[in-house]
Amino acid sequence: MPRYNYTAVAADGKKVKGAITAESPYAARKQLRVRSIHPTSITEVSTGSESKAALFSIFSRGGKGQIIDFTKQMTTLLNSGIKLTEALSVLTLQISDVRFKNTITDIRDRVISGESFADALNDYSDYFDVIYVSMVRVGEVTGSLGQSLSTISKFMEKRRRVESKVMTAMIYPMVLVVFCITAIIVLTTFVIPKIAEQIARTGQRLPLVTRGLMGVSYVLTSWWLFVVIAVVVAVSWGLRRFLKTQRGAYLRDKLLLSLPLFGPLIKQRVVARFASTLSTLLSSGLAMAEALRVVAEVTGNSLMRSAVQQARERILAGADIATPLRDSGVIDPAIAHIVAVGEKSGELEKMLKDISENLESSTDVVIERLSAAVEPLIIIIMAAIIGLIAYATILPILEVSAGKF
Repeated sequence: MPRYNYTAVAADGKKVKGAITAESPYAARKQLRVRSIHPTSITEVSTGSESKAALFSIFSRGGKGQIIDFTKQMTTLLNSGIKLTEALSVLTLQISDVRFKNTITDIRDRVISGESFADALNDYSDYFDVIYVSMVRVGEVTGSLGQSLSTISKFMEKRRRVESKVMTAMIYPMVLVVFCITAIIVLTTFVIPKIAEQIARTGQRLPLVTRGLMGVSYVLTSWWLFVVIAVVVAVSWGLRRFLKTQRGAYLRDKLLLSLPLFGPLIKQRVVARFASTLSTLLSSGLAMAEALRVVAEVTGNSLMRSAVQQARERILAGADIATPLRDSGVIDPAIAHIVAVGEKSGELEKMLKDISENLESSTDVVIERLSAAVEPLIIIIMAAIIGLIAYATILPILEVSAGKF
């Protein structure tokens, strides 16, 4: 019988952790609730053959692609007239990823027991985010679950394509950077020390640039390297903790949006994500206030999140949403004006979709131009650094050859 690690809130409000054995995550949650313990997360402990299967599942298609495939297959089955529980049972037979298979099995069992599909999905936020759950909930209420799942799969594919373009543009520059760093480490830790040692035996004083690189080499080949690593780790840990705070996230996002070259690109992506997500949620039948609540959770930028939350408050108070968006500093006045016009004309969903498509097209152009500019820039920097190392290596040899000792 599977064993699960859990994090929960006890009856007295204290956070507790532990392990429990049950037939499924749903059964584990029921056992904990009987004890007046309210679980916040439950993770299966893989052992034996399940661990081996999980190891092999690493090489299978996972992540967002796996969720998209599952959603597409669910759409096909439901639109064919197959019941939800039967569709989930069919899909559990063909899922190779052990952890995901257990997840879908548990969701199916909970739906069979009378729980809503959206509530069951909500406990697996690692796979199904708040957008997914919200749209499924609307589909269940309106009786159009198949259509909602179709909309979700298209939305996820579109978002993945945008992210893939950014990642693809970063691959070549990252390869160049890694190669440059590797070359610097090899030259400064193996080549220069041996050459400097030979020259030092002649009694010649090493040139300044060579002595500087020798200092770098000394740091990389001695216990000082551990000091540098410890400082970097400590600073990174502290910075990461700070960025998790509300103020840290705000300063980080504000800094990113003000970057000279990448700031406009990041701003376009944030606004495109906002427009695309809100348009998709509204088209699925979600109310404006609820749609804005969901968008605020997934916007990925604290400035935009604050603006969306203010817009939601204005909607609940009977006012417009364009003003807080305009004042956020993230959305351009022209786009905010389009939102205001769409809100008044009742075509907000269509205009948001147009904004998203236009910004994504513009983002593609910006990414291509930045990629075209960054790649040669990295090559030049890499050539300059390696050239400096080569100069520092050859210079003392030339001086020895010229008899300057």
